[in-house]
Amino acid sequence: MDDFDQTKDNITLTKHNDNLVNVSTHLKRMAEIQPYKRAVICPVGWDEKGRVAYTHLTFLQLDQESDYIAHGLENVGITRGTRTILMVRPCLEFFALTFALFKIGAIPVVVDPGMGIRRMVRCLRESRPEAFIGIPLAHVIRKIYPGFFKTIKTWVTVGRRWFWGGFTLENIRQTLWETYPAAPTRQDETAAILFTTGSTGPAKGVVYTHGMFDTQVRRLKSHFGIAEGEIDLPTFPLFALFDPALGMTAVIPDMDPTKPAQVNPEKIIEAILNQGVTNMFASPALLNRVGSYGKEMGIKLPCLRRIVSAGAPVSPENIEQFSSMLSEGTEIHTPYGATEAMPIISIGSNEILSSTRKFTDQGYGMCVGRPLEETEVRIIRITDDPIEEWSDDLVVERGDTGEITVKSGLVSRHYFDRPKADSLAKIRDGNDVWHRMGDLAWEDNKGRIWFCGRKGHRVVTENGTLFTIPCEAVFNNHDAVLRSALVGVGDPPEQKPIICIELKNGGKNIDKHALKKELLNLAARNPMTEEIKTILFHKGFPVDIRHNSKIFREKLAKWAT
Repeated sequence: MDDFDQTKDNITLTKHNDNLVNVSTHLKRMAEIQPYKRAVICPVGWDEKGRVAYTHLTFLQLDQESDYIAHGLENVGITRGTRTILMVRPCLEFFALTFALFKIGAIPVVVDPGMGIRRMVRCLRESRPEAFIGIPLAHVIRKIYPGFFKTIKTWVTVGRRWFWGGFTLENIRQTLWETYPAAPTRQDETAAILFTTGSTGPAKGVVYTHGMFDTQVRRLKSHFGIAEGEIDLPTFPLFALFDPALGMTAVIPDMDPTKPAQVNPEKIIEAILNQGVTNMFASPALLNRVGSYGKEMGIKLPCLRRIVSAGAPVSPENIEQFSSMLSEGTEIHTPYGATEAMPIISIGSNEILSSTRKFTDQGYGMCVGRPLEETEVRIIRITDDPIEEWSDDLVVERGDTGEITVKSGLVSRHYFDRPKADSLAKIRDGNDVWHRMGDLAWEDNKGRIWFCGRKGHRVVTENGTLFTIPCEAVFNNHDAVLRSALVGVGDPPEQKPIICIELKNGGKNIDKHALKKELLNLAARNPMTEEIKTILFHKGFPVDIRHNSKIFREKLAKWAT
């Protein structure tokens, strides 16, 4: 059988296997170490004075609640290896259900609802699910598209069941508590299927193993110095799942997780100050919105020890703005990774603002830092073709731009039922696998990686290749420019490079004709951009649905054409 293939049908375990690991055991350990510490806190309402009321589960309660649910799910047919769609908003039940599925050894299938109903349903069908757990609205969707869910045998509604059949979580939840022994899953056994957003290509199901999750928990804890008893504000739901395993209290933010760029900054700041949040994950878009408000209002957040921002490149200006609210010594970390491998590289705001920022502004790329411990990162030559076997001959000279590849215990070995995608993204190296990130970068003599943009976004002209991040930095330095995007019109190697410009404040009171001349003069003075002769102004760039930060350059290229 192919090394990449793994389904529930090939689950074979032997007693006393050293490779046994189940990610749910991290929660069990925390329930023993700090049973009465709050594990999950969720806002439930406001009084007439605008004060927020919260509900919570302690680590012991969360562990026991997931036991209640695990017994109930098993009784209705959700067992080890059952691929189970999970469509529940961030809440207490979301955490309990996820860890119940991990304990059973079932496989939660998670799709970002922000990608749109049709794309989401196609992803769910692709995973060939056997069970469905969701809020009432999710069940309405499955009634609208009944043909997409023919493989499902078990339906569970979280909340009130309307006009469909199946079970409700309240009815199946076991009433008498007894511990649920976690399934003796292997390190390489599938723990979950998490779909990419599809912001840089078709959405694909990334196969997470229990070993991957276990490695991620250990790397996050050691690299960021996360201590048990900390309090986290995870503004991206999937990151919240790490909190109970890390021993951190998860405070569910009052926001729409699919629209971080439109978050109410007052509600984020309220949660941080009222709950004493020490750690926060924020996409660059959310970081910018909250930072802009906080700086304007002179707000300080002394309880925060660290901020983690990922999902897209974070500009030094964005980092500097948010840092105005932080205490001395508190850093903003910008780890680099992808759904298939995260985190693999990281850098802190101190180094960015004091050292790498000036080179980013000059067009050297965005420094994303150095590889994390036990993570091998290599830059290989640029090609759009599959690479079957690893060879050190693939690696480019230090300082040359190529594609980022990574080998680590937290790297996914394959996609779910996507052999063509595997061939383009995975390189075999004996029993190991290198993942091709699809991103371009170069390595400096200090071992730092400088991100230069997506491989699929490079513009290949008769005279050479232009990379997005370095070229865009030249234009982003202009005071009137909010952000820019390099796109290519035509087919390589004869593409025409075009810069799309989004202006600050919507371009009010700006002479665009004069500005265009200024920008073209900037381009002409830089060897990287001297070939760019066309500038187009765009009202608002299309961005990804998960973090609202990655620019959809493919859509801009069509618009520019």
